[in-house]
Amino acid sequence: MGGQRRIKMDQTFPPFDNVSNSPLQSPRTDYKKRRHEQIDVQIGNSLHVHDVLHVSSNQQSPPFDLSTWKWWKPTRSQANPWLQALEPVLPLCFADRMTLFYDKDLDDYRNAPGVETRVLHFGSTQSLLYLDPNLKRATAYMAPLVESLEEIGYVNGETLFGAPYDFRYGLAAEGHPSKVGSKFLQDLKDLVEKASRNNGGKPVIIVSHSLGGLFVLQLLNKNPLSWRRKYIKHFVAISAPWGGTVEQMTTFASGYTLGVPFVDPLLVREEQRTSESNSWLLPTAKVFGERKLVITPNATYSAHEITQFLNDIGFSRGVYPYTTRILPLTEQLIAPEVPITCMVGSGVRTPETLFYGENGFDEQPDVVYGDGDGTVNMASLLALEKFWAEEKNQALKIIRIGGISHTSILQNDSALAEITGEIYSINSHVSRSVV
Repeated sequence: MGGQRRIKMDQTFPPFDNVSNSPLQSPRTDYKKRRHEQIDVQIGNSLHVHDVLHVSSNQQSPPFDLSTWKWWKPTRSQANPWLQALEPVLPLCFADRMTLFYDKDLDDYRNAPGVETRVLHFGSTQSLLYLDPNLKRATAYMAPLVESLEEIGYVNGETLFGAPYDFRYGLAAEGHPSKVGSKFLQDLKDLVEKASRNNGGKPVIIVSHSLGGLFVLQLLNKNPLSWRRKYIKHFVAISAPWGGTVEQMTTFASGYTLGVPFVDPLLVREEQRTSESNSWLLPTAKVFGERKLVITPNATYSAHEITQFLNDIGFSRGVYPYTTRILPLTEQLIAPEVPITCMVGSGVRTPETLFYGENGFDEQPDVVYGDGDGTVNMASLLALEKFWAEEKNQALKIIRIGGISHTSILQNDSALAEITGEIYSINSHVSRSVV
């Protein structure tokens, strides 16, 4: 790959009002007739939703029975925690079970006492399809994308694999333990090698959504170039927040309900502050610079003042793990010398500046919006294009899809056509042109 030439392509697609005019429909249709020749590994992480975290509680912390949406029945010990969050009467119990604790002696995060979590069906796409298989229409996550990939020949468990993850945990900077995150990266590496080995040694295409892109970049850079060349054909990062999001500052300051009605965001704010991955998604100075992101009557905060911001919102205990574990990690955006395609939504109102009044952070802010995918700011979505412009050995392609949001990119028919069309291209002329 040392002789590889850089490809810098910024493809912009209009909002998908005219689906029939999608430029990639023809190769996608042709590709259905062929048996695909590559292996696809999906990384199932999202900023806000995930379907693989189940909570098991001991007798000191009674579990829920969500089959009746009522309080605990002793015959049931496991529950889908996101459905608890969606039920208005349960947010406090949901937050209690989902809270992480930073153990300063261990220098690592752990679950609340009495709570155990497990990720289901690692290696399969099964856990990535729906938040609740019984409510498929309302809780689809990666199901439309998986179905689209299956239409062009991929087979779950043979050439299509899933890597679900407990989204609350993140990774830590060099020299700091990260038990859950490190295990996930090792499991992901093992899955990549197994998928390649079971398919004649062919390299894999890794497809991630949102937070998953940050994990994949860490995986690539933590392994030698020889490993990357052998096992990774291409990395497709969908909606990756390379430099964090302004919206995350709302989450820390005032709480965020994911749009669920009748839930007071203050009830879940404390739990959201404890999520290690949420700290990872705070806006970085590398991407946002000196821009004022939060404005109050008494202070303003840019990405350079995150530690002061955490203190002022009443979350001083989050400062130490943020400055020691998270900040050194977010300051790095190292090019892995693996071909990368960033697929991003654009033209959707995205929080850019937050204004708080005299009542402080216990009320939701007034918001000035800018460009992005509704969740991730455009500066963050396009950060790699800016910082890797002089990286001669890094092939980078940017595909913007107009009018598509952070989550609808996994569900909109035309957006899915762009994704599968890009995978088709990787398996044909694009992959050969960058060598």
